[in-house]
Amino acid sequence: MRFSGKTAFITGGGTGIGAAVARRMAADGASVVLMGRRREPLEAVVRDIGGLVVQGDAADAGSVRAALAQVHDRFGPVDILVANAGGHGVGPTVSMSDETWALATRLNLDTTFVCARECLPDLIARKGNIVVVASIAGLFAGPAAAGYVTMKHACVGLGKSLARDYGRQGVRTNIICPGWVATDMADEQMQVVVEKHGLGSIEEAYRLVTRDVPLGRPATPEEVSNVICFVASGEAAMMNGSILTIDGGATVVDLPTLAFVD
Repeated sequence: MRFSGKTAFITGGGTGIGAAVARRMAADGASVVLMGRRREPLEAVVRDIGGLVVQGDAADAGSVRAALAQVHDRFGPVDILVANAGGHGVGPTVSMSDETWALATRLNLDTTFVCARECLPDLIARKGNIVVVASIAGLFAGPAAAGYVTMKHACVGLGKSLARDYGRQGVRTNIICPGWVATDMADEQMQVVVEKHGLGSIEEAYRLVTRDVPLGRPATPEEVSNVICFVASGEAAMMNGSILTIDGGATVVDLPTLAFVD
């Protein structure tokens, strides 16, 4: 029960990594608050674990302040922010519209910035912590994903700035960079791979995209949530500004040597 007496505010908590984090933190004693734009998946998670659903846009300061007012009435101040909302921004720069770029910025960077800013008074008072869920796309560039890659790099930079600026006030910030994770969102991307390569299933697509990953498979949401919950707990009290990859070893591969693989 390492989160007993703690309140965790999780964005994008209705599916995938966010939902897995919510379940794990609730099981470890946390009062869990899920914020997202779609109420139905959030309520499905809360039905299983308890907690509070606040529907709203995590990139909108007014929505986040209203959500925090509900949190304070129900549970008190926030101890942990898991900035997990994100997605979108695929496509090459030459054909990316202003609308796509703006949406990538809003869904990935603005959600993290606004929630961090609005939660900081609570986090400072409670000596709490922030977990920024970025991506290995925040460390390297994938093909034709200029918006997503740029905003995830920006999330890494924001996490570093938060760690630098608020560490002396007792607030830890760490950045999580998953590789491929088998989620509903990733399944949609795998369907693109299925169609492009004429594969028979999403499972074959996952095998293809992780072919050169040392562990040879995608992570599960639960495997990512295990790391997030460790970083958010008192067991990681000296971790601040750390960047952790959860990618099966994808980012240690030396690409120019792949031609030598048997």
